[in-house]
Amino acid sequence: MSGAGESFHSPTTRDLLADAVAGASAGAIAAIFVCPLDVIKTRLQVHGLPQGSQTSRRGSVIITSLQHILKNEGFKGMYHGLSPTILALLPNWAVYFTVYGQLKGLLHSHGDSNNRLTLGNNMIAAAGAGAATAITTNPLWVVKTRLQTQGTRPDIVPYKSILSALRRITHEEGICGLYSGILPSLAGISHVAIQFPTYERIKLFMAEKNDKEIDKLRPGSVAIASSVSKVLASVMTYPHEVVRSRLQEQGQNRKVGMQYAGVVDCIKKVFQKEGLLGFYRGCATNLLRTTPSTVITFTSYEMIKRFLHQVLPLDKEHSQKHAKPDGNIEP
Repeated sequence: MSGAGESFHSPTTRDLLADAVAGASAGAIAAIFVCPLDVIKTRLQVHGLPQGSQTSRRGSVIITSLQHILKNEGFKGMYHGLSPTILALLPNWAVYFTVYGQLKGLLHSHGDSNNRLTLGNNMIAAAGAGAATAITTNPLWVVKTRLQTQGTRPDIVPYKSILSALRRITHEEGICGLYSGILPSLAGISHVAIQFPTYERIKLFMAEKNDKEIDKLRPGSVAIASSVSKVLASVMTYPHEVVRSRLQEQGQNRKVGMQYAGVVDCIKKVFQKEGLLGFYRGCATNLLRTTPSTVITFTSYEMIKRFLHQVLPLDKEHSQKHAKPDGNIEP
């Protein structure tokens, strides 16, 4: 095989910039495409099925939910929370891919005999990037969740904008309100710790099978690797998303009070009232949303990053390291 393994070097400023811009752009593109399904998923997690939609046909839940939103809130209802979703996804993927690339570069010295990142180090890099991303963007995800669910709560004063929501949450609930759901979000690090190593391994397998470099894989191969890794990680870690969404949403309805005292209390009450299935509420919708979203995000990221590597100038230090004796830069 002609070196299908990914070659590692210390990330340069050019690499970090390419990761950040490609990640932010890919996240924004995906958010626009899948926002309606994201609204439905969040509401199913928090409130369950809309009234009058109890049906034995699970496939009709999405259609019923869309009809319910269109009837009661109009077309805009399907895009509640789009602004904070984009605003959250811009730093979300920018931070994630940048930190992930940085950690992979730092850990590559502990690679295997083929100079590839070991599975354990790959999981460490993915988990570290996930933790940094969760802490950085949690307030924006709280706002997104509440904007998407406030249309179902006529007994509360709605938030007018992202800034309005941030101000009110800070004033009424303090910093703790902005970081409600942070523990299950951090528990969700297990998701990316499964997803990204799986994604990398599938890409490596495809590269070796087709005798190509990893960064030369076609968009179709990237799409397959991203979709398979996402479905596997989602099914294994979905319950934490239900707990996180319920903890993030409950602070908005001040009249009812706090329904859950914390993560453990939330897990107990969901299990007592709804059983094991309660932790998978909205899972089918989530897979329909996250699979195309991940395909769009990862494929866009890989293609945009390749383009940026072609147009961004090389760092001076990197150019000098790759310079030939005659002074020309090695391509």
